[in-house]
Amino acid sequence: MHDFLIFSLLFLSGIMAGICNATAGGGTFFTFPVFIAAGLPPVVANASNAIAVWPGHALAVVAYRRELRAHPQGLRLSLFLGLLGGIIGAVLLVWIQNAVFLKLIPVLILFATLLFAFSDAIRGWLANHAEDHQALPRRGVAHVFEFVIAIYGGFFIAGLGIMLMAGLQMLGVRDIQINNALKNLLAAVISSVAALVFVFSGLVHWQYTLIAFTGAVMGGYWGGRIARWLPALWLRHIVIALGLGLSVFYALKYYGYYA
Repeated sequence: MHDFLIFSLLFLSGIMAGICNATAGGGTFFTFPVFIAAGLPPVVANASNAIAVWPGHALAVVAYRRELRAHPQGLRLSLFLGLLGGIIGAVLLVWIQNAVFLKLIPVLILFATLLFAFSDAIRGWLANHAEDHQALPRRGVAHVFEFVIAIYGGFFIAGLGIMLMAGLQMLGVRDIQINNALKNLLAAVISSVAALVFVFSGLVHWQYTLIAFTGAVMGGYWGGRIARWLPALWLRHIVIALGLGLSVFYALKYYGYYA
């Protein structure tokens, strides 16, 4: 691909990712395919993408700082599990071979798309069963689930938000604003430590990443304004359609149906 076209697509996809992450979520579905299309090895593309969409998590933490100050209890263990899990997931990505990760791409994107598509139903079910202690795992099991989520987030960022919200519901965080605040804080911790692992492992294509990063910052800023007049449901439908389309495309491409 021509450099100007690559740079333009990276910048535009970053803007779309920032807008989506500030409103409906699912920004990775815009940026990750462009990193792949630019010719980066899959593992490098994933690592670069994780850093490119990082601003959304960091800015969201700032926006929710009041809720975080009001809910300090129980944070230490969750933050520790997020920190450790994010490192493990990132190290797994560094360790895995590109050929293996190629085969995982369609599955990971489809899994994240389905999580995104049914996120409201998942949150609703958890909210309805939050008082049913027999239906939900015990607190220790919920923390194990939280740890597994952190490992996933360090490995592949898409779908992390809804899984964190589900884990927090299991831990009894039922207020939606506090849940969102803690989710954003944990996502920021997981993505930050993963980004550090990727940087020190030399997996980041900085030229491409900084272009998408700049777009994501701009998109995140505009996203709050756009959300006031553009229905989030429209963006959700676009993201779901894009995720399903990418799942099919990469399955056909990487499972050998066409070259």
